[in-house]
Amino acid sequence: MTDRPNSPSASPAGRYDALLLVAFGGPESIDDVAPFLARVTAGRAIPPDRLAEVADRYNSVGGRSPLNGRLRSLQGAVATRLAARLPEYQTTQQESDSAVAVPVFWGNRNANPLLPDTIAEMRAAGVRRALAWVASPYASYSTCRQYTEDLETARTAVGPGAPTIDRVGSHHDHPGLIEPAADRLAEALDRLSVAQRDRAHFLFSAHSIPSALAATCDYVEQLHEVARLVAERVDPDGRHDREVVWQSRSGPPQVPWLEPDVGDRIEALAAAGVDAVVVSPVGFPVENFEIAWDLDIEAAGRAERSGVAFQRAGAVDDDDRFVEMVVDLFLERSFPKHSSAVLQPECLSTCCPPGIR
Repeated sequence: MTDRPNSPSASPAGRYDALLLVAFGGPESIDDVAPFLARVTAGRAIPPDRLAEVADRYNSVGGRSPLNGRLRSLQGAVATRLAARLPEYQTTQQESDSAVAVPVFWGNRNANPLLPDTIAEMRAAGVRRALAWVASPYASYSTCRQYTEDLETARTAVGPGAPTIDRVGSHHDHPGLIEPAADRLAEALDRLSVAQRDRAHFLFSAHSIPSALAATCDYVEQLHEVARLVAERVDPDGRHDREVVWQSRSGPPQVPWLEPDVGDRIEALAAAGVDAVVVSPVGFPVENFEIAWDLDIEAAGRAERSGVAFQRAGAVDDDDRFVEMVVDLFLERSFPKHSSAVLQPECLSTCCPPGIR
């Protein structure tokens, strides 16, 4: 890993000769659930009853998370767009018919394809230097630095010849996230009845983290900024109330986590007379099990029982603008002299300290 944004070129295609998509991962069958949860909870004090509850949730839907399928689709879409755009960035010494292909790999933290296996595949393919894009644009230990540590651990496990891997830093306010998230919010708002639309409350949901972790990073501030940017595109006159809520907490109950919980907040809003909410899962750019269960089942169920109309905005990973964003982030860093973009700071080894987990 490196924190130096001006490292010398390692490939005639640019600074990097591969793009690596990195995600949390999810099971794809009932047989995958137990090993997946074992990886997720390793070294963490998760109560056994909470772990059993999560396993039952996965098993009730056949053990499949949407995440891996969406990442496969994203990998293919990014590879297609990168191949189409790469010739624009070829050096003047290269002819278009000798353009160097840049493969797009994908590896997960907690489920197949696991990062060590993917990095071993990259080594076998001759990759020397890769840029990693993580499917979380926010700054916190679990959404940022932990992935950096996981990449280095995986490289060490692969051993000699493992490619050097740099990381794209935080990019929470990129138009490729904000614009499609706003469109998905508007689409969800339109699914409410005409009478409900004008008074719907916007809830922007993200994964809760321990309060001690939140105090060491910009996670909360970034999510509030995203909520503002998305809401202002849909509701420039500010007619709708909006707030950031949290979901999917785990860990010992005595450890404080970010609040309010999305379901708790829906019930509180119902008690205050709110009769319609639209939930935008801005903390999760890619559709996953936390969205499918915690929002589509649990939060929607609590809304129904409280007499609140509920609509959930879609994630943005299948939007062409999101795909272009991933490609842009690679090209901007691989060919900095050919880009007019102002690069976001790269993720430093000192960012997002772990605090108390």
